[in-house]
Amino acid sequence: MAVQPEGTPCWADAMSSDLEGAESFYGEVLGWTFAQARSEFGDRTEAYADGRAVAAVVPPVPGQEGRSPWCLYFAAEDAVATAERIRAHGGEILTGPVRVVDLGSMCLARDPGGVVFGLWQAGTHEGFQAVAEPGAYTWAEIFTRDPATSDAFFSSVFSYRQRHMEDEEGDFRIYDLGERTVLGRMEMGEEFPPEVRPHINVYFGVGDCDEAVARAVGLGGELRFGPMTTPFGRFAAIGDPQGASFSVIDTGTTEGEMPELTDVS
Repeated sequence: MAVQPEGTPCWADAMSSDLEGAESFYGEVLGWTFAQARSEFGDRTEAYADGRAVAAVVPPVPGQEGRSPWCLYFAAEDAVATAERIRAHGGEILTGPVRVVDLGSMCLARDPGGVVFGLWQAGTHEGFQAVAEPGAYTWAEIFTRDPATSDAFFSSVFSYRQRHMEDEEGDFRIYDLGERTVLGRMEMGEEFPPEVRPHINVYFGVGDCDEAVARAVGLGGELRFGPMTTPFGRFAAIGDPQGASFSVIDTGTTEGEMPELTDVS
C-alpha cells in the first residue's frame, strides 16, 4: 500500500512481555505468521496475514509504561512538525520522534484526556500492507472519559471533520479525512471501571466472529463484550492472555439500518 495521508491509521503494535505466547495466541486467533525477531529493532516481531505485514509484537520498553498494550499509529508527513502540533494543542510527547534506521520515524504521544497513540513517518516501511480483510486492521475507536477535549485535540492535530451519532448507549462520533471515514470516538461512561484507562481500541477482521471468539477463549483469552451484530458487522471485544484488549469484526455479517450522522460545526 502507498503512504497514507496524514492522520490515517497506518500501523499497530502490541506490547507483550511474552512474545512467544503472543505469537501463538494471535497466530491461532487471527491466522498470523511471524517474521524472526530482530534485535536491532528492539526484538520487534512483524506479523503477516497472507504474507502481508499487518501489525507487530514488541517487548515492553522503559518509559512506555503508560501506553495501552495495543497502540495505533497515525501517518505523519513530518513527525517532528506533527509532534509540535501535539504539544501546541495540549498533548504530551512520550517518546521521540526517533528515526528507526531506514524504516521511518516514530513517536509516542498522549492526548490531554490520557489517550496514548503513535505517529509513523514512513520510510521504507509504509505501514499496513493490507486492511479491512481477515487478519488485517479494519477499524479503531478512541475511548475517552473527556470526549470534548479529545474531539478538539485530534481534529486540531490531524484536521479531522467530525460527524455525530448519539443513541441510548452514549455519545459516539466518527472522524473523517476528506470524504474518507478513518476513526471512531466513544465516550467512556459509568460502565467502564475507573481502572480502565482511556485508550484506542483496535479491530481486526475475521471471517467468522464467533469462531474467532471461541479460539481466543480456548487459548486463555477473555471475552469482554459480544459477539454483537450491528449494521457495520458482527464484532466482539477480547482480552488476550496477558490482558491486552482488542476487537474482532466480521464485516460480512450485518444487521439493522445504518445510523444517521450529523456534521459537527
